[in-house]
Amino acid sequence: MTIPTETGRFALGDLKLQSGEVLPDATLSWKSYGTLSPSRDNVIVYPTSYTAKHSDQEWLIAPDKVLDPSRWFIVTPDMFGNGLSSSPSNTPDYPNLVTATDNVRAQRRFLSEQFGIDRIAAVYGFSMGAQQAYHWAALYPDAVERAIIVAGSARTSTHNKVFLLSLFAALEAAPEYLGGIRYASEPAKALRTFARIYAGWAMSHSWYRQDLHLSATGATDLEDFLTNKWAPDFIAAGAANLHAQGLTWLNGDISDNDLYGGDLVKALNAIEASILLLPGRTDMYFPPDDNALDVPHLARSELRPIPSIWGHVAGAPENNPPDLAFLRNAVLDWLDRPV
Repeated sequence: MTIPTETGRFALGDLKLQSGEVLPDATLSWKSYGTLSPSRDNVIVYPTSYTAKHSDQEWLIAPDKVLDPSRWFIVTPDMFGNGLSSSPSNTPDYPNLVTATDNVRAQRRFLSEQFGIDRIAAVYGFSMGAQQAYHWAALYPDAVERAIIVAGSARTSTHNKVFLLSLFAALEAAPEYLGGIRYASEPAKALRTFARIYAGWAMSHSWYRQDLHLSATGATDLEDFLTNKWAPDFIAAGAANLHAQGLTWLNGDISDNDLYGGDLVKALNAIEASILLLPGRTDMYFPPDDNALDVPHLARSELRPIPSIWGHVAGAPENNPPDLAFLRNAVLDWLDRPV
């Protein structure tokens, strides 16, 4: 079966941000999969996660995977800062902070103007993509039928911020660092340090104890895993892009806008979508306990932790069949339920 796809870049012009700053000549890169129904009622928005480009997420889109493009019209907008949409690497005057709210408002405008889409059947996201999915449900409660939150949160927790601030500290200690999100050149040593800090948080203690860093990756030893299997994608992303998207993550909060004034309970109460929460049981960034605190304030929700030792990566199980099966079954069940 051949699935139709389309790619493009949507011009947003000079985009005014929450901060009051302007993202000059802003552009949103995107790719779609499948066919938009005549009634435009089969749309799933699938935002990208930290460092990911739309191509990095395509493994999940197939009739036998999680999102079926023969049934749904799936649109993946690239998050600002990922190197395809407007980013520090392609925009000299890129502002220090572009929030998840800024991203989702731009995505909403893109869908409306590009495709005439004003209501979506679902928004699906992993990690920072899940943060954007949560923002979709809170910012546009009458336009989102379902939101599938995979290893993500409504508000970045204090513990999560400690992790992010340690990453920033590694980057900002580099002699190449100029302040803000600027670097005179790529800080090679700092990027390697950044990646090693990340490796200690992304997967669980049990994952390492069972030597999955070797058997699941083909690494010969721990050093080979850290240097050759884990670090290259972070190094390729570039320090400025990593820093910018990290600040987006740090400031993630569905209530931090003019609708809710920082009142998280008010924002959760306003959500009309059916919310499926799929945290990894051993995730240190977005643990199930954080999602559990949201449930009493959501009108329609279900919490289904992924029973996995893969930590945060349980939410992106490209090469992890048991977790992929769990994720697929949970999502298909949710998408088949009436709203």
